[in-house]
Amino acid sequence: MRGLPGKILVVNCGSSSIKYKLFDADSLKGVSSGLLERIGSRPAFLRHETGGASAKREVDVSNHRQGLELILRVLLEAEPKAIGSLEEIVAVGHRVVHGGDSFFESILVDEKVLEALRKWSHLAPLHNPPNIAGIEAARSLLPRVPQVAVFDTAFHQTMPETAYLYAIPFELYEKLGIRRYGFHGTSHKYVAQKAAEIIGEPIEKLRIITCHLGNGCSITAVKNGRSIDTSMGFTPLEGLVMGTRSGDIDPSIVFYLIGEGFSPREVEDMLNKKSGLLGVSGVSNDIRDVEREAEAGSKRARLALEIFAYRAKKYIGAYAAALGGFDVLVFTGGIGENDPLMRRMICENMGFLGLEIDEEANRSTVGKTGVISGEQSRVRVLVIPTDEELAIAEETRKRLLNH
Repeated sequence: MRGLPGKILVVNCGSSSIKYKLFDADSLKGVSSGLLERIGSRPAFLRHETGGASAKREVDVSNHRQGLELILRVLLEAEPKAIGSLEEIVAVGHRVVHGGDSFFESILVDEKVLEALRKWSHLAPLHNPPNIAGIEAARSLLPRVPQVAVFDTAFHQTMPETAYLYAIPFELYEKLGIRRYGFHGTSHKYVAQKAAEIIGEPIEKLRIITCHLGNGCSITAVKNGRSIDTSMGFTPLEGLVMGTRSGDIDPSIVFYLIGEGFSPREVEDMLNKKSGLLGVSGVSNDIRDVEREAEAGSKRARLALEIFAYRAKKYIGAYAAALGGFDVLVFTGGIGENDPLMRRMICENMGFLGLEIDEEANRSTVGKTGVISGEQSRVRVLVIPTDEELAIAEETRKRLLNH
């Protein structure tokens, strides 16, 4: 669909940050982008880029409304100018982490939608409140501009009950909504579609496993273009080992720790912020730091890498079974796109699944799209940089044109 004039602004609000990108609404080419960090602290910092010209400056921003007001002013005034007037912005697309089971696709925001988003905020207390703050700020500053919510959970709403229900009293699902929701859906959907384009086959005929590996990690089984299972669950804590999150553990460990004198809040903080690569290595949540320490001889750092790879390998095997075999494996996210060592560790000894990688192709594919599978591999292994902002812009544009 073509012929939509103006610009689409994509906004991704964190607890103390706003990541943004401005797109041409017709071509969906990026025009300008930036990141506002340390909202509520002094100093805050704004990094902004337009047309290859970039700048960073200290700013004083107390809340998300002030932050978005500053961003709009910079888009208007910084040279080269990204827009001539605010009237050029025809829609704002917002990343929203948790839509629960209320939203199966992106949606135009109204008061009923905001009410539903607030309802699900307790399941994503670090993410949904700032997402909502960004929407409210944009509605206030751009009152005549359509606002579109694009959900991390929406892509996973196609999972069958056998995948999303937990084996706990069914009433907990009916009354409290306790089920697997999954996250990183915008990224998984984007790279699965790109993988189908790259290999030149309809996504409706492919079985794809997508690995979004970064500080947060998740793996998704995609069959015929639809998510049928994913590693994150009721919250982003379940599944893979991550930067600071534990991923899967025996639930009884929680009760044991509480019995040993830890408070529930301390246990929650430990599993979300002090575990994963950081907890095992004792070094860092950044895999680059962990790899340097492992290379220098740290046994704990090496163990952290091996556990990280092993957990990912197990999920790939499980999803191969769930899919009845698979045709494509995709690596994306900060680690997936940039870490040949971890990709090799995950893929080694998986020839029984028809998966082999080309060592040279793997080493040379860093931060770019590439095919890293060997010639004899039955499974195509791809590296595809994710672009969640573009995916949100595409969803926003589609919702605008269909309105």
